[in-house]
Amino acid sequence: MGIDDYGGGQGPQADVLVVTTNDLPGFRVEQVIGEVFGLTVRSRHLGSQIGSGLKSMIGGELKGLTKTLVETRNQAMERLVEQARSRGANAVLSFRFDVTEAADVGTEVCAYGTAVKVARA
Repeated sequence: MGIDDYGGGQGPQADVLVVTTNDLPGFRVEQVIGEVFGLTVRSRHLGSQIGSGLKSMIGGELKGLTKTLVETRNQAMERLVEQARSRGANAVLSFRFDVTEAADVGTEVCAYGTAVKVARA
């Protein structure tokens, strides 16, 4: 697996800009639309759990679980962008992820931020 298998985020053609900062240099916020989020819950399949259990005994990265988490985060972010776009936003400020265990059956990943309309300053 290459580095692209473990990355995330947006490509250069994104129509909704997502940033972790509270402002966007070179832009002014014209309208605050409000909070948006993307949520997904993933469970691990049995083979993954057995493999990770064996790997944890000898140490090292759990690559299968790492890739699954990246895919899960990307799905949550895609859902956040879809919600922002549907509400008329062209940017999301203060973007964050929250990851928690969901009732011992999976991992909940929530991507959230503030949807805004921005224009070049």
